[in-house]
Amino acid sequence: MPNIKSAKKRVRVTKTKHMQNKIFKSAMRTSLKNLKAGIAAKDAASLSLAYKMLDKAVAKGVMHKNAAANKKSKLAAAFNA
Repeated sequence: MPNIKSAKKRVRVTKTKHMQNKIFKSAMRTSLKNLKAGIAAKDAASLSLAYKMLDKAVAKGVMHKNAAANKKSKLAAAFNA
């Protein structure tokens, strides 16, 4: 356990950010699972929602931009196939 005040604050802030990232990642994964169901129905709205979630993840720093681009590419290929 840290003794210095600023170190204690870093622990609190890190814990809070970790929980926020965890919640966001869970929501993102859920939207991607919904897209997989939408692919069978050829639902373009679910594709755009998945793209939006991936872009938000990049903006929030939860996911690297190249990883998101890779996922978007694979999703588009699956949607068009």
